[in-house]
Parts: sequence; structure tokens; C-alpha cells
Amino acid sequence: MSGTKLFLDTNIILYALNGDETLSNFLDGRQLYISFITELELLGYHGLNKSERKLIKDFISQCKVVNINTTIKEEVIRLRTLYKTKLPDTIIMASSIYMDLPIVTADAGFKKAEEELNLVFYEL
Repeated sequence: MSGTKLFLDTNIILYALNGDETLSNFLDGRQLYISFITELELLGYHGLNKSERKLIKDFISQCKVVNINTTIKEEVIRLRTLYKTKLPDTIIMASSIYMDLPIVTADAGFKKAEEELNLVFYEL
């Protein structure tokens, strides 16, 4: 993959933060984008200790966070109706489409909308 910009699903960040070296090397030097949903999922996890929260915040600070807008909302409605995907996943998908960026995920549910996404599926 030659592009320098990537849109990340939440699970990819978790794998990278948990020491997946292959993934970390793949992401290194790229401009990373995430949905506000990913930010909420990561920081809203109830079991975080202080150092984990700081690690996540540091990672997020290196990403561009995409907030929801009318265009993304319309895309979410269209995608969710068509593919019956989970709402958080659909918001992430719609955000990557809006930004016109490849989306990196390990979630097989994203394959439902593969024809709509520039999908980079990460297999563990």
C-alpha cells in the first residue's frame, strides 16, 4: 500500500497498543485518522488504569479525529440500512468513506460492506 493516510478501526489501535509489532511497523510513518466513535470506545472502557488511559490519549493525540457531520450521518443511514451493521462500526465505515481513505480493521463484520470500502483487512 503506497498511501500515507489510513483510517483505523478501534481494534487496530488496541492490537497496536498491545504490542503487535507487525501492525506497529505497518502504521509507522503514516498519517492516521480515527472516528470520534473510536475515541469514545477507547477512552470509555471501564477497566482502564491511569497508565493505560495515558497511553491511549497519547496515541489519539497522534491521530486526526473525524467528528460526525450531516454527510456522515446520511452515509451511516444508507450503509446501516443496506448492510445491517452495528451502529458504531457503521459510523466508522461512513467516516472512512467520507474521508476517502483506506480503512484498516480486523473486524470481519466490515467485509459486509467491502465493495463500498477501501478495506485493508488485518488478519491476526
